Amino acid sequence: MKPTVVLVHGAFADGSSWNGVIKRLRQAGYPVIAPANPLRGLASDAAYIHSVLMSVHGPVVLVGHSYGGAVISEAAVGDVQVKALVFIAAFAPAEGEGALELSNKFPGSTLGSALNNVPFPLPGGGTGTDQYIKVDKFHDQFAADVPRSVTDLMAAAQRPVAASALEEKATKAAWKTIPSWTLITTEDRNIPPASQRFMARRAHAHTVEVKASHAVSVSQPGAVTRLIEQAAQGTATTTTAADPSGAILADTGSERSATRAITLGGVAAGSVAAGCAVVLLGRRWRSGAKSGR
Repeated sequence: MKPTVVLVHGAFADGSSWNGVIKRLRQAGYPVIAPANPLRGLASDAAYIHSVLMSVHGPVVLVGHSYGGAVISEAAVGDVQVKALVFIAAFAPAEGEGALELSNKFPGSTLGSALNNVPFPLPGGGTGTDQYIKVDKFHDQFAADVPRSVTDLMAAAQRPVAASALEEKATKAAWKTIPSWTLITTEDRNIPPASQRFMARRAHAHTVEVKASHAVSVSQPGAVTRLIEQAAQGTATTTTAADPSGAILADTGSERSATRAITLGGVAAGSVAAGCAVVLLGRRWRSGAKSGR
């Protein structure tokens, strides 16, 4: 069984930014989900994505782009179904680090001057700040290798991120215990390539570099898909000599799936035992019948 690929977008984007990747993964036979990332706060966004993961049965390859990387790293902690993390031009913070801090760790980001700050009312009172990329700067800042006819639509439909979400510190880091893969975008103007390399080395991630903008899932969906497939194959179930049927779930089966396998195994064993009992009773009946003659 192929794992379900869960794709989590980052700031200034939505699930449609994965369209080219979704198409290719589905053609390869992978189940795919691309949930809406709320972009309101790291802890609350991670809790939401975790709730999505709980609805998936079987192994998961969890993929995050940009700020979505910070979200998946927090959301996956303790989830035995998540077998691989894939960071696509993404943040992978350690405990106590925020996305904005990591973006500024090395020079190269020009995002600050491209932002438009818009106040919004908070549910409990007070005012928050939403951040958008200015429409006239969106192409060059976010997706310089994507045709303007496409980026004009992306800019109009972009989803803002709460400024506080980019400042919020991570409290968990799933990349410390779950194998990770990283795609580094060398022409990135949002997250400097040096920051991406720093996080990838620290996570001991399987890493590839692509000459692409921050919007690499749009400009080079093939490269993104290939890395996701490598992650899926790298954590695939292997058939063992003791279990040539591949029924042992090993590293890629969830606890729920494992429980189901054990239950089914017990049912099968019970069926065999019941069958043997029927055969023995049949033999005894025939033997008694012969003696009566």
